[in-house]
Amino acid sequence: MKAAKPIIWNGIIREFQEFLPKVKDDNVVTLREGNTPLIEAVNMEGIFESGLKIFLKYEGLNPTGSFKDRGMTMAVSKAKEDGSHAIICASTGNTSAAAAAYAARGGLRAYVLIPEGKIALGKLSQAMMHGATVIQIQGNFDDALAIVKEVSKTYPVTLVNSINPYRIEGQKTAAFEICNQLGFAPTYHFLPVGNAGNITAYWKGYKEFKEKGIIKTLPKMMGFEAEGAAPIVMGRPVKNPETVASAIRIGNPSSWEAAVKARDESGGAIDMVSDDEIIYAYKLLAREGVFCEPASAASLAGVIKIHKKGIFKNGDMIVCTLTGHGLKDPDTAIKSSEKPVTVPPDLEKVVKVLGFKP
Repeated sequence: MKAAKPIIWNGIIREFQEFLPKVKDDNVVTLREGNTPLIEAVNMEGIFESGLKIFLKYEGLNPTGSFKDRGMTMAVSKAKEDGSHAIICASTGNTSAAAAAYAARGGLRAYVLIPEGKIALGKLSQAMMHGATVIQIQGNFDDALAIVKEVSKTYPVTLVNSINPYRIEGQKTAAFEICNQLGFAPTYHFLPVGNAGNITAYWKGYKEFKEKGIIKTLPKMMGFEAEGAAPIVMGRPVKNPETVASAIRIGNPSSWEAAVKARDESGGAIDMVSDDEIIYAYKLLAREGVFCEPASAASLAGVIKIHKKGIFKNGDMIVCTLTGHGLKDPDTAIKSSEKPVTVPPDLEKVVKVLGFKP
């Protein structure tokens, strides 16, 4: 009996090349990102009625553990094709990890600016391990972004934050995958909003699939900021954003206008959820067997908030984007969980803690 022919996923640039800007094959920098699972939530019957289907697009299973890999493969590949030898970004964590990894893969230097003390250690360790030059700014993400914008204007380095249009191009492929996985577009798509590139990218992807006739309908885009970092909801930049969800701790999103456009065109909404609501949803997702970083849970927290308003109809299909893996921020997971019980190495004492009768 012959072995089955291997089916190899080639990364988003090669898999979706007809929908993406052209990149010469020799310049493609890929870690075979994309092809992440769409997982149906099955343990939330006590919260939602049975007629509502919720699926989780688990982007934490990308190579560096977040959705940023989709945009970074495009941005770094185009930088390499254009002859650049270095990239730069400001980051709350995930962008720096992806930039460092893809720069290393493509043989480019990486420079990342992060807000001092405001980045989860799991993400910082990635950027450091992949060899990026890491600079901590005594300020917030918006301060760091302003600096890298100026650096990229003056010096020979390519900016790879989401204001780089190739980032949005790469990130839109997640919408393609959702449509391919479901066979159609969902009724609603919920996702966290920080720098607002992701809601912009998903909407672009859905529209392109509809224009090609691959899907017949478009979802309502439902973006959720954290209460302490909700500039779009408040209608003004937030000078000192604060939230447990560090990945969306951004006070002046780069893709603000595009996100509002996605909301308005789709008939959706951009709202906010509290840190308590985020942590509650974070724990619910863990009960599904899915470990995501806190910012990811803003999507499910948004679903719960909207559900309480009685807006959903029986049969509605909801997709929640979970942007990053839970191991990005182990400190929050430990703080939010029941602490381990310490006992001597004694069988009876262990059995007692387990709750079994002797």
